[in-house]
Amino acid sequence: MAKLTLLYAKAALTGFTRRGDALPPSSSDVEVTVDPGRLSRYNRVCGFGARDELPITYPHVLGFESQLRLMTGPGFPFPLPGLVHVANRIRRRRPLRASEPLSLHVALADLRPHERGRQFDVVTTASVDGEEVWVDVSTYLRREGGTAKEPAPGAEAPAPTARWRLPADLGRRYADASGDRNPIHLHPLTAKAFGFPRAIAHGMWSKARCVAAFEGRLPDAYEVDVRFKAPIPLPGEVDFSAAPADGGWRFALWSDRPHLEGVISG
Repeated sequence: MAKLTLLYAKAALTGFTRRGDALPPSSSDVEVTVDPGRLSRYNRVCGFGARDELPITYPHVLGFESQLRLMTGPGFPFPLPGLVHVANRIRRRRPLRASEPLSLHVALADLRPHERGRQFDVVTTASVDGEEVWVDVSTYLRREGGTAKEPAPGAEAPAPTARWRLPADLGRRYADASGDRNPIHLHPLTAKAFGFPRAIAHGMWSKARCVAAFEGRLPDAYEVDVRFKAPIPLPGEVDFSAAPADGGWRFALWSDRPHLEGVISG
């Protein structure tokens, strides 16, 4: 955890001088094992039951330090503050057990134009004994002009399946379980320093919490693809909706606006 705090400090001190038009050809390979205590905290804060099977979102946590190192490393063209996590797609080829050591490979990929700037992917793969079993693609946006799109006129929230109340300390609890101690999630004062009136929930917490709502109803191999629409202020309330679609599920989080939209497919 201390290493991640130092990486965020490095990003805050050096990031604003960064400029560039290409991603560095760097990657990271690391062998990881699951800490049962940390997994238990993650399961509690995200709503998963206590099982030996890893939640589909959990290897993202195991690779997060490597992801952050690449985005604070030499040659990375953008300051970390201000990058917006706009999408995440995870495919699981089979269930992963907490007892299985994982080989993680993390790489930067596909810097491309976006109507509001530029975007790129951080691709993390997990293998067991040389077999690729899990793939995570996180898409980040570097804003460089343009304005955020508002929901289309007449857009209506889907009928809610559940309402979740999110406490003020949710960001700190998820940070303790995941290691993601980005200041915008921890406290109103640190969030205000980055332009947010209140702390906001982690995007990957919101994805994990949605997936947890389907626990026991998903196949061994599946994909979860989400788009992060707007920050969720803390404390707050969000409506969760879910409906069958094309052999899988569509789901969303709303309050007075859409916060997340996602699809689960086989």
